Amino acid sequence: MFVLFEEDGAFKAGTILVDNDSSLQVETTHGKRVKLKGNHVLMRFTEPAASTLLDRAEAESEGLDVEFLWEVSSEDEFGFGELAQEYYGHPPNAVESSAILLRLHAAPIYFHRKGRGRFRKAPPDILQAALAGLEKKRQQAESVERMREELLADRLPEEFRPMLSQILYRPDRNRLEVKALEAASVDAGLSAARLLLRCGALASSHDFYYGRFLFEHFPDGTDFPAFEPALMPTGLPRADVAAFSIDDATTTEIDDAFSVTPREGGGWRIGIHIAAPGLGFARGSSLDEIARSRLSTVYMPGRKITMLPEEVVQQFTLAAGRECPAISLYLDVSPALAILGHESRLEIVPIVANLRHHDIEPVFNEDTLMNGGPDFEWKRELTLLWDLASVLEAGRGKASTQPQQIDFSFYVDWSSDSSDGPGMVTITQRKRGSPLDKLVAEFMILANSTWGKLLGDHEIPGIYRAQSGGKVRMTTVASPHDGLGVDCYAWSSSPLRRYVDLVNQWQLIAALRDEEAPFAPRSTDLMSTIRDFDITYAAYAEFQRQMERYWCVRWLRQNNFESIAGRVLRDNVVRLEDAPFVFKVPSMPMQLPGSRVKLVVEDSDLMDIEVSARFVATLSEPTPEELAQEMES
Repeated sequence: MFVLFEEDGAFKAGTILVDNDSSLQVETTHGKRVKLKGNHVLMRFTEPAASTLLDRAEAESEGLDVEFLWEVSSEDEFGFGELAQEYYGHPPNAVESSAILLRLHAAPIYFHRKGRGRFRKAPPDILQAALAGLEKKRQQAESVERMREELLADRLPEEFRPMLSQILYRPDRNRLEVKALEAASVDAGLSAARLLLRCGALASSHDFYYGRFLFEHFPDGTDFPAFEPALMPTGLPRADVAAFSIDDATTTEIDDAFSVTPREGGGWRIGIHIAAPGLGFARGSSLDEIARSRLSTVYMPGRKITMLPEEVVQQFTLAAGRECPAISLYLDVSPALAILGHESRLEIVPIVANLRHHDIEPVFNEDTLMNGGPDFEWKRELTLLWDLASVLEAGRGKASTQPQQIDFSFYVDWSSDSSDGPGMVTITQRKRGSPLDKLVAEFMILANSTWGKLLGDHEIPGIYRAQSGGKVRMTTVASPHDGLGVDCYAWSSSPLRRYVDLVNQWQLIAALRDEEAPFAPRSTDLMSTIRDFDITYAAYAEFQRQMERYWCVRWLRQNNFESIAGRVLRDNVVRLEDAPFVFKVPSMPMQLPGSRVKLVVEDSDLMDIEVSARFVATLSEPTPEELAQEMES
């Protein structure tokens, strides 16, 4: 005697060894002996052999029409043997009964299980809903397969286009497009980004990084919403000065300028003039909402995303040939370069020149200051300002003794293409801490510390940068900045580019006009501005660093150097000499920090922003003085 039973969700057949009515000992077709309760047995039979029953029943069940079975089955609960009797029209044999059981069990949409070997047909409405769901899944599976094949054929499915950013940067794995992309990526052996780049979804690898930044920080795009125009202030006195700015060639948001005017009886009146967009629109305006949402201008090689709309920038930037509203800090300076007093004013300032680094630095640098140089316009003013800046630096106890470092500038020509996509990059160098840098930095420190103290004296809150114990933080209370050597430091010199500077400018305007400040003491809005600015400004800076690193790799690839020179930082970490790119060279033997080495670039990857280079030779080792400086840094 044989039995059919269910174990662990599977049907099995076996030979009865011992039958105690309430329980049985059975040997399965695989030789395993099991003990079964009597009510767990689905069917007893004498033929065919247990070893052939399920194979024959499976073959028999393939010819059974499940829809017909559903039609002829009872509305009430039934056993599989009962349906087999009804279907075959005679007492079913073991194979026929088992075939019906297997068919019912394999069709849970049509038949709901109610116990061992017992079923109930699905109600018509539930069945139709389930069948519709099955059809939908089938169509979805076909869509996934079609999109997968298109991706593997380097074609971008049309479904991807309207949601490309979502797929790339925040994929929802429940979406069919994402399932297709994941499947195609596995088959192609590529990351999703690389596969989409190959399919033409991205114009270049640059678009992947730029698009991700926009997706995270500018989800609605970089276009400005509608806003009320800024108004040019009226009734301001006109300053009797000839002001000039000092900036990089690409600077369009010119925030600061200087003037030098001789004083009667000797000495000079030095003017520090800061653009004043805070006079053109107020807190709570639509322009304030725009600036508050962006918090800063975003810089990157070849592009920038301004905090304020371009037309507003052009209204208030300190462009040559214009008379611009400004907040001015005037210093009365003696012939011996002692500051006798200072005064802050709201006024209109004539801007007569925009000096650019690349024009001025060849004739105004450390060498020309030490040894003399050619005469040029503004030499007298710049020399005086540099002399005073040196006094200011020493007065802070921060006279520069560190060796000059190199700053790198990136210029991208978008009108030219390379094999890596639109854009050809040029990387230039200039020494950080040059006389022009010191001149501008010292007067900005002076303005920011002076105006920070003015706000504190008027008991008006501002946004300060404070440093103590080596930790830098932002606060609304005037606090010392140990690193700069000043009693307080309130960012106020870049209101066209940073929202905290704009906030401080509004507060400063209120102090100078003796009006109620837009932000009251202990203002929650001021605290939230600090928090949001810190987070956003750090994210923008990290993106700028990433894109500079990206363009360094592009620069290496477009120039295809036979070899490159680098300087060892530590262990096998090298920084290129002609680009600010730091990477590891595993093949390089141990070198002293500061050693110059010759390398050959063997491979590079723009999606991972990595370079693989091989060590060739040591070009030079550092002097003891250079080694000491490297170890200190």
